[in-house]
Amino acid sequence: MRLPEEFRHRTKKYASAVIRLYAKLPRARKEVEVLGHQLLRSGTSVAAHTREASRARSDAEFCSKIDGALQEADESQLWIELLREDCGIEGAVVQQLHEETNELIAIFATMADKTRRGLK
Repeated sequence: MRLPEEFRHRTKKYASAVIRLYAKLPRARKEVEVLGHQLLRSGTSVAAHTREASRARSDAEFCSKIDGALQEADESQLWIELLREDCGIEGAVVQQLHEETNELIAIFATMADKTRRGLK
């Protein structure tokens, strides 16, 4: 399955938004530093898995890579929620990132499901 260039660009923009948020976090607070670093790792991995999926040689490999992107997006959502709920990190940027993460999770789940149905 071939991913549209527009979608690859969207996940790269997502990774960039994660990087920008991480750069602005108050790292003097250890808990924020730890959660922010976890978000940085998982959020940028979303784009990496998407790139790998776009170069998959089979539908099974595509599903595996999309599942990886889905797992990383879901993990990113956890870190965002913990930063918001337990560390008080709020604002429009965090809200937009939260919403985009929800959308990406839904898209990845749909992609994986449709591809799996095609494999059967």
